[in-house]
Amino acid sequence: MDVSRIRALRGPNLWSRQTAIEAVVRCAEVECGIAAGSPVELRLRELFPAVGMLRGVGDADEVPLARLVERSALALQAQAGCPVSFGRTTATPEPGVYQVVVEYTEEQVGRRAFDLACALVRAAVDGGDFDTDAALAELRTLDEDVRLGPSTGAIVAAAAARGIPWRRLTGGSLVQFGWGARQRRIWAAELDSTSAVSESIAQDKDLTKCLLAAAGVPVPLGRPVRSVDEGWAVALELGLPVVVKPRDGNQGKGVTVNIAGREHFDVAYRVAAEIGQVMVEQFLPGHDFRLLVVGNKLVAAARRDPPHVIGDGVRTVRELVDEVNADPRRGDGHATALTRVRLDDIAHARLRVQGLEADDVPDKGRRVVLRNNANLSTGGTATDVTDDVHPEVAARAVAAARMIGLEVCGVDVVCDSVDRPLEAQRGGIVEVNAAPGLRMHLLPSYGKPRAVGEAIIDRLFEPGDDGRVPVVAVTGTNGKTTVTRLVAHLFGAAGLRVGMTNTDGAWVDGRAIDRGDCSGPKSARNVLAHPDTEAAVLETARGGILREGLGFDRCQVAVVTNVGAGDHLGLNYITTVEDLAVIKRVIVQNVAPDGCAVLNAADPIVLAMAVTCPGDVILFAVDGRLPALAAHRAQGRRVLFVEGGDIVAAEGSARVRLSLREVPLTRGGTIGFQVENTLAAVGAAWAAGLPFEAVRSGLASFVNDAHNAPGRFNVLDHRGATVIADYGHNPDAMRALVAAVRAMPARRRSVVISAAGDRRDDDIREQTRILGEAFDDVLLYQDAAQRGRADGEVMALLREGLAGAPRARIVDEIRGEFTAIDRALERLHPGDLCLILVDQVDEALAHLAQRVAPAPVPA
Repeated sequence: MDVSRIRALRGPNLWSRQTAIEAVVRCAEVECGIAAGSPVELRLRELFPAVGMLRGVGDADEVPLARLVERSALALQAQAGCPVSFGRTTATPEPGVYQVVVEYTEEQVGRRAFDLACALVRAAVDGGDFDTDAALAELRTLDEDVRLGPSTGAIVAAAAARGIPWRRLTGGSLVQFGWGARQRRIWAAELDSTSAVSESIAQDKDLTKCLLAAAGVPVPLGRPVRSVDEGWAVALELGLPVVVKPRDGNQGKGVTVNIAGREHFDVAYRVAAEIGQVMVEQFLPGHDFRLLVVGNKLVAAARRDPPHVIGDGVRTVRELVDEVNADPRRGDGHATALTRVRLDDIAHARLRVQGLEADDVPDKGRRVVLRNNANLSTGGTATDVTDDVHPEVAARAVAAARMIGLEVCGVDVVCDSVDRPLEAQRGGIVEVNAAPGLRMHLLPSYGKPRAVGEAIIDRLFEPGDDGRVPVVAVTGTNGKTTVTRLVAHLFGAAGLRVGMTNTDGAWVDGRAIDRGDCSGPKSARNVLAHPDTEAAVLETARGGILREGLGFDRCQVAVVTNVGAGDHLGLNYITTVEDLAVIKRVIVQNVAPDGCAVLNAADPIVLAMAVTCPGDVILFAVDGRLPALAAHRAQGRRVLFVEGGDIVAAEGSARVRLSLREVPLTRGGTIGFQVENTLAAVGAAWAAGLPFEAVRSGLASFVNDAHNAPGRFNVLDHRGATVIADYGHNPDAMRALVAAVRAMPARRRSVVISAAGDRRDDDIREQTRILGEAFDDVLLYQDAAQRGRADGEVMALLREGLAGAPRARIVDEIRGEFTAIDRALERLHPGDLCLILVDQVDEALAHLAQRVAPAPVPA
């Protein structure tokens, strides 16, 4: 068994909506049929008893070894605590080669689980050993390290429940919610609307106390100190017991409370000084409470108790601590509900205050406190008291948050009980936190969990707001780049700032943010992260879907122009047009329920995608009499077609007409494939709810030149001859170009052509066979990049395609695209027409621009 390729599918993909690892696994002939109860399967179950079902519904009695890898990778993740269930193993056209897909929740965990599954299966085959416990421990540790912490995870879960898209921007807790101009961001429980000034104030404990006192909020007396001796003097001045803590700190780090003696004070000072300048303040008697304020509202409250053990008269303090830490809810860091209790210097000092050491045996029933502060991050526990909070206490907490300027604020209160005003019980606010942990409210040790993640999302987004901008995904074999550019132009005509990606680059509001082929998911994510994007139009190519999945969770509109042969068939196990359609329809399958697919009714393969769309469907075709179009319209659904020189948008008995004479892209309706592209773009605009007046204006102002649509039937004039530059590169594109050229008058027609070496031999021959029926002269050229072909091999295939041409003759074979362009221009006379099939689009158009001028668009 050999694994030749592993990919992470980070968005909806060919297999499912789940994120997944996809691998290509090659099995030897004897590994392609592992029977139920075989020695390999029995050994696998012996090594990993929790592996579960090794066969799915519909599996034969014998399955390939690759299937066992898939099931093992899923089971390893599930046993490590990852909620995964989807897996698939599919045979490719190549014997013994399989595509294995395994869902993951965290990519690093999914990749490692797949590697471990391969090792497990190899051990089962070879009769070797595999340490399952170690593997699961490794996966659990890795998952805990890389997954979102409980606070951020709760906010993300609340957003997902409301249908708000989210994206983790770093390996930490920085998360984007929503898209483009409507996005918001958090860093753990800190919102993007919290200013750096407010955060800095909250970090400065002394300044915070001054501001709160000025607002009439009760706070303990105290001040910063610069030495341990000065600190002890201040402690005596304030009156023992006191609290020692860093002036700038969070999460309870370095805080020691209820200090009544010099030895304990010195230890506490040293711990606090490791973090920063030290503060000494009054110790307020009572319990430690955390009140969570979101916006102008108290949403949760918890009583925090310091870490402690209860003596049993038998075991030592150290042994009792070990028992407490054995609770599966406790772990290191913030990933678990509770944190392990530490026997550090502060704990030992606190024990000595109680007359104990770690190896002493406390009396049965004695409560031994290991730390005076009650933060969960230092091993404390939490009890929910939200329903007990007195309105005056809640008001003081909200006032504290507002005074500091925090959108989400953890207010630490010390008092006997929160069911009475603070002033009535010598209570006070001892601290505020700009990025409070939410664990104690989400998973309290005792009491009711609170929906604090939902409260934060409700603060970020108004009810009914999902943070989305309109997203139009465009795919197809031909026309997708032109349609993408035209749809983006129509959105711009409607007054929106548009983010656009295609095979030429990525733009936001007309400004290029990237160049090159940007039709993949990475570029889509970049555009959707840009704060100026009010609508996104994304060309979505086959390669990106296969490589990584979609760059978005769902789209408002999906446009499929057509699906034809020659679009990279033979690559990545895509061997037929039907295979290709399965990839292209991924965008249709991921239309929002209230969204729409815009499909070419004249293409049966595209039309068949309609049943997979979760939303509505708009059909388009030049011929309005197509049975599918007529049936769709009879159902009262939306259709687009051409009638009497107009585009007709019909829904039931309602009609809107757009004159093709006012659409320069179609040259008065004479260029058939551009008419189809226009229908698709109008359908997308209609589906997105753009007003038809904006659509009409946008169609009239879109000029098909090298700026708006480079390499997409750009028509130029050269000394009275017509020159057309186009990026057509497959047989279907050649047929469309031939039909368009035949509609244009010409004395003599010539074509300049090369071909990409990564296409199938038959597809390369087919291109020149089609062109040979419409052109008089053919200039072949060989470009520098042959994509794996031998020197002259592509030229030979092009010649073979012309062998049976009825009229075309080869007038030259040239090395170099620009040399071929110059040679073709030299041969032109007034009234001639020359089609130049460019390879290096930008460079070739720049070369042409120095020699020819744009042709006037016919009225």
